Amino acid sequence: MQAKPSSSLIEKRAIDFIPENERHGRLLSQFTLWFSANLQITAVITGALAVVLGGEVFWSLIGLLIGQLLGGAVMALHGAQGPRLGLPQMISSRVQFGVQGATIPLALVCVLYVGFNSTGTILSGQAIAQLAGVSRQTGILIFSAVIAVFAVCGYRMIHLLGRVASVFGLVAFAYLFARLLSVNDIAPLLRNHRFAWDTFLLAVSLSASWQIAFGPYVADYSRYLPGATSPLRTFLCVGGGSVLGAQIAMTLGVFAAALVGKSFAGREVAYIVGLGGDGAMAGLLFFSIAFGKITVSTLNAYGSFMCLATIISGFKRQARIGQVQRLILVLAIVGLSTWIALAAQADFLRYFKSFILFLLTFFTPWSAINLVDYYWINKERYDLPALSDPDGAYGRWNKVGIGCYAFGLLAQLPFIDTGFYSGPLLPYLSQVDVSWLVGLAAPGALYFLLARKRAPRAAPACAAK
Repeated sequence: MQAKPSSSLIEKRAIDFIPENERHGRLLSQFTLWFSANLQITAVITGALAVVLGGEVFWSLIGLLIGQLLGGAVMALHGAQGPRLGLPQMISSRVQFGVQGATIPLALVCVLYVGFNSTGTILSGQAIAQLAGVSRQTGILIFSAVIAVFAVCGYRMIHLLGRVASVFGLVAFAYLFARLLSVNDIAPLLRNHRFAWDTFLLAVSLSASWQIAFGPYVADYSRYLPGATSPLRTFLCVGGGSVLGAQIAMTLGVFAAALVGKSFAGREVAYIVGLGGDGAMAGLLFFSIAFGKITVSTLNAYGSFMCLATIISGFKRQARIGQVQRLILVLAIVGLSTWIALAAQADFLRYFKSFILFLLTFFTPWSAINLVDYYWINKERYDLPALSDPDGAYGRWNKVGIGCYAFGLLAQLPFIDTGFYSGPLLPYLSQVDVSWLVGLAAPGALYFLLARKRAPRAAPACAAK
């Protein structure tokens, strides 16, 4: 007889393989998790940037939707790997980069999620400060403490948060949209159809980067599903929840920024809540904003912990991470994010745009290589023991994967446009940043050509399939 999966909210496993007798959950939880992770204030700010940086409402909404669909498809393809492999997302990078070579993308992923956690902590700190009548610094510290507790609890707690937060978020955003439409005339905003390639593609890039940035940890939250779960249904639930939640939130941000104007920067949370009224209702909205950030901030802290644990295990030849180690790593990650949030809160909006666009430089090549290898080279079959053995089938450092990744980074440089670097080809492209498209196509194609020339690996009996 197979043992029943534990119902404890405290997760016992970390980056080790999840055996079939411990698998549990339904696909609906994938939809609610990613719906709630996107239906939150940082996504609102991301949508607002499309207008703050010069876009018109009509084409910004269309550009954001196109980016959601493109980026959402990429992240959902990663999510479909979880039930098949029973492993966290980034440990599968050892197939493409080597057991120790995977440290390269893993370290960059840690930076990614610490950065995202910092921005989320700033916005949640604003909401808690308004709700509790405390300083922003105190609000940031309160929020960080809550995130640390939930991240230590792990997988079940995160999915429970997703289900609750999806209900809170849906009610709050429905109310905000109703208020926005009742007190503002948005028809003039939608009638302006002036099109500009630069601002349109900026909107596409903002939402595509938002979705692709989930890729390095999306399978972490589907790895407990039964191995027989349909990859197509997993893809649709993960991608559908993520795209729908993000588009709703970013649409609100577009309208808010268009109505408020330049004064939006610096008081983003207060203006969003101001759309809904004052008094008790404002208090409820502040609570909803803070609560909505708990899910995605816990994802970021938990994902960072998984990446650090994977780095450590790559050099120690084992995948077990004890509870004490788990606590120490989570506290270190949350502590660093909190320190950055306290230091950077005054210049949030200015740094945030450059940060999220520059992320594409590092994660689109990794995503392309990982997906090409999983779906077209190894065809969903990995040797699980070899993932923890530097002397095994995948080696310590995979020169092909690392070389293709470096090529992807370099190929994007002429096309990048951020606040601190602009590529030399941008003047010939009307300052339109298309680096993320290059970052997906170039390294993915090169990896396919080089990796398929190697003799196909025999699929051992213990392979995930």
